[in-house]
Amino acid sequence: MMQSVDIAIVGGGMVGLTLAAAFKDTDLRIAVIEGNAPNSTINELPDVRVSALSRSSETILKNVGAWGGIEQRRLAPYVGMEVWEQDSFARIEFEAQQHAQPNLGHIVENRVIQLSLLEKVKHQSNVSLFMPNTCLSIAIGESEAWLSLDNGQSLTAKLVVGADGANSWVRNQLDIPLTHWDYGHSAIVANIKTTEPHQSIARQVFTPLGPLAFLPMSEPNMSSIVWSTDPNRAEQLVNMTDSEFNKSVTAEFDNRLGLCSVIGERSAYPLRMRYARDFALDRIALVGDAAHTIHPLAGQGVNLGLLDAASLAQEVNKLWRQGEDIGSKRNLRSYERWRKAEAAKMIASMQGFKDLFEGDNPAKKLFRGIGMSLTSQLPGAKDEIMKRALGLKGNLPELAKSTRKVVV
Repeated sequence: MMQSVDIAIVGGGMVGLTLAAAFKDTDLRIAVIEGNAPNSTINELPDVRVSALSRSSETILKNVGAWGGIEQRRLAPYVGMEVWEQDSFARIEFEAQQHAQPNLGHIVENRVIQLSLLEKVKHQSNVSLFMPNTCLSIAIGESEAWLSLDNGQSLTAKLVVGADGANSWVRNQLDIPLTHWDYGHSAIVANIKTTEPHQSIARQVFTPLGPLAFLPMSEPNMSSIVWSTDPNRAEQLVNMTDSEFNKSVTAEFDNRLGLCSVIGERSAYPLRMRYARDFALDRIALVGDAAHTIHPLAGQGVNLGLLDAASLAQEVNKLWRQGEDIGSKRNLRSYERWRKAEAAKMIASMQGFKDLFEGDNPAKKLFRGIGMSLTSQLPGAKDEIMKRALGLKGNLPELAKSTRKVVV
């Protein structure tokens, strides 16, 4: 059976569903293809994969109608941030009140974001969901692309969007080259209960072996951790007994919130930088992790992906209204230039951060301490950092700018 659509989005995660939801007020015909349907049951214990949503991401999700579903399920605003270096005077703090903000962002489980978006997209008359289904093949023609699915369905689309993650099937099928390197770290994720409450403050310590972040969850004594360290040590930490792990994480975190107790599963995944050479080809566009992946130390990966989705929706809608071909590379170049530039800036800043805080050379430690102290004291410096972290500065798409009704 053959079905014709305007846009086929391969990947129904947070970024792919945001893109589909961004077309809610258009007559574009959308197909979303996703291999795994998320479990809709919200467990008492939070999932270990979470995201720190910036203000720009919050605005995008409000504008596509998904924020209410997130609030109904579970989210945790944080009102402060503390960053310090182990065995050093390097330290900086941020408070929402100082920057005239209600909070500095929200910690939300990835599945909660996905379910809230899915709830909205299911009610869009212009969206066909193929879930759980996978793509078997793709062929690119002059004016459309053909996709075959594992259920025997075939689709034609003017544009195919790869929103299918770091190991993107779409990117691999088109042989789009990657610039990539291994960060030499694996990230351990887990839920940690602490004897002292987190007070809705996100905390991150830089150690000679890598950064450890405690992200406050909705329970006052529960945090989600992202612990970046070398792969061999990460494997040892994941395979330790709970009591051994608890001692290690308490010591690494400088006992900042008292004794730590791991609750539930812990897992580790390798950290790699990826940057696709092309974000757009004829009939193809890449968004989110399919286009780029970065180190999680500043928690900006998902925010970058949601901005990709909002930006692509804006460019495609403009082309559609003008009667232009939404799938030609020539017409998609503005999207590609826009998002490649933003991704490159983020990759460079994350690499610079990682290099700056790597190792325990005394001269580097002194430089870091002086730098953080100056940043904390210079008028406007902290405010500038916070505006960028919140996604309030930069070349933003319209969906990220305000919660008024936006025509993209």
